[in-house]
Amino acid sequence: MIARTASSCQMEPWQQALARAFSDPAELLTYLELNPALLPGARRAAQIFGLRVPREYARLMQKGRPDDPLLRQVLPLAEELKEQSGFDRDPVDDLGATRVPGLLEKYAGRALLIATGACAVHCRYCFRRHFPYSESSLSPPRLREVLTHLRRHPEVTEVILSGGDPLVLTDRRLAELVAALGSLPALRRLRIHTRLPVVLPQRFTPELLSALTCSRLDPVIVIHANHPREISPQVRAALATAKAAGFTLLNQAVLLKGVNDAPDTLTALSEELFEAGVLPYYLHLLDRVEGAGHFEVSEARARALHRELRARLPGYLVPRLVREQAHAASKLPLV
Repeated sequence: MIARTASSCQMEPWQQALARAFSDPAELLTYLELNPALLPGARRAAQIFGLRVPREYARLMQKGRPDDPLLRQVLPLAEELKEQSGFDRDPVDDLGATRVPGLLEKYAGRALLIATGACAVHCRYCFRRHFPYSESSLSPPRLREVLTHLRRHPEVTEVILSGGDPLVLTDRRLAELVAALGSLPALRRLRIHTRLPVVLPQRFTPELLSALTCSRLDPVIVIHANHPREISPQVRAALATAKAAGFTLLNQAVLLKGVNDAPDTLTALSEELFEAGVLPYYLHLLDRVEGAGHFEVSEARARALHRELRARLPGYLVPRLVREQAHAASKLPLV
């Protein structure tokens, strides 16, 4: 476990970057030299689900382009306020899968732990944009309850740290959490779902990697990149440090209208990921969360895109096309 020192109490560069993230739609629009006519709708949408965009990620966007695929993922739009049939606040029934506060069990042998409700970026299609995080905060008593539950269920051999984004926690908190999970004899693997290496790559410090490997559990990091332009030199460097530390690296992407729903884009994404040491893992259809209907790609279009990927790429670079469905025994393959 990492000991607290005087220097560790000071704000680290990644924490400074997180604190400087854009949270005002007007400031982001000005920075990107966009039409101020977008501002009223952006402000209304941000009142429901706030804006947060790290400046490092914003620097990858093309100024003057409201249709930039990276910007489209994070810019609040008036379209989010439209009611659409079939879209709801808990599209994959996270609440129904909750076993104890903060711990979800959907699939055999795995449990997902809501490590925090905080995130470095607010993706507008996030399926947990309405999740009641205050009811699942991982306080010390709740962590003890989680550990007690897992001890009683040795069939669970893998824990997934999710959120929010677990990597916004401090190194010390993560080390304590990983060590606690490592004390459970039945666990074999620790999986971390995170967007931080893509939107805040300086988070991948030696101290972080030490915190995540302070137990006997095999570590897996599943990143979330949707577009090849997200794989910047800084992101490559961050992923290289994780690879060198012994992490298995996978990527989950979401198929999003106006972002990556083109064969050239998806092909380039797989190639960029592989060059960065990451295997494409899943390509998800959109979870039908309230406020994200404008991102939806039809299943027929998704299947056609996946056929094109299979024709262009070797099999190990073709992500599995899946949909998550409440109460299913696994992700549902669409091929």
